[in-house]
Amino acid sequence: MRVAEAEALALATHVLEEHGAPPDHAALQARVLVTAEMKGHPSHGLYRLPLLVERIERGVVDPQSKGTQRWRADAVLEVEGSAGFGPVVAQTGIERLAPHIPDLGIGLVTVRNANHLGMLAHYVETISAMGFVGIALSSSEALVHPYGGTRAMLGTNPIAIGVPTAADPLVLDLATSIVPMGRIHHYAATGRSIPEGWARDAAGNPTTDPRRAKAGAIAPFGDAKGYGLGLAIELLVAALAGSALAPDVHGTLDSQSPCNQGDVFILIEPSLAPGLAARLSAYLAAVRASPSEIAGEPVLVPGDRARQRRAAARRNGFEIDQCLWEDLNALSSSRILAFEGQGS
Repeated sequence: MRVAEAEALALATHVLEEHGAPPDHAALQARVLVTAEMKGHPSHGLYRLPLLVERIERGVVDPQSKGTQRWRADAVLEVEGSAGFGPVVAQTGIERLAPHIPDLGIGLVTVRNANHLGMLAHYVETISAMGFVGIALSSSEALVHPYGGTRAMLGTNPIAIGVPTAADPLVLDLATSIVPMGRIHHYAATGRSIPEGWARDAAGNPTTDPRRAKAGAIAPFGDAKGYGLGLAIELLVAALAGSALAPDVHGTLDSQSPCNQGDVFILIEPSLAPGLAARLSAYLAAVRASPSEIAGEPVLVPGDRARQRRAAARRNGFEIDQCLWEDLNALSSSRILAFEGQGS
């Protein structure tokens, strides 16, 4: 079925408010989930809302927490997440650091013990909108096997980079695994087989069964290159945030465990060179205008496809599994939102 952005936001916000979230916390968490749907990444979207509600009910998410902040150094804001929503804790830290960046030139927000962030693109887009270069790093449970190995030892350890220009920012957002574990869970929830090469089962054997993959390990992207980058992010996040390493991390995919992974956000003042933003935009335009391998399909730069999907979803809504939509409505005890009959 097809759902409008406003309907999805209203439902998700309402559900979170009913489960104890202040309106601003609920709205931000809902926005991150719905935006993932609109960008074509349902693995980070509304299918996570029932799990989030269950985590609130079990007491491993505190929907009212913004975390506790302290300055570890002039340019380093350290945040104890205190089981808050990941987007709320992160956004609060970024907004506190940002006013200092014009004087500092560069600064870090380090976060530990907050909940799942969702797509990292959200945070570097936010930082870019402030006029800064943004880099976001995050860790997770041991979900990825080393290159040449078979056992999960690393997190999916995504990285995102946002660079402001005179037009849309460049936004790169990627996991260092071949796919995020959330996508494996989404395949399992929708009863589809995963492609060959994505994952191994608990015994270390290649599998296309997403249920077996959930108990096994995902491959790193790009073989040794993705493994090396993922391992570097693993150590970097733990070293800066003081968070657990992958084999000891819990709480981003289960409903029982407090979340103890780490996140790092880097804000950088761009150069004041005259005309820099326009030059960056012109360069990206030249990349897009360069010869395409496939006739009629222009070259894209990171962030383009997500922006196109989001714009289309704003006009026409987005597809969501009807059973999931019904489950989301069932999370609301008051059922005051009449979304039935909105089309398919």
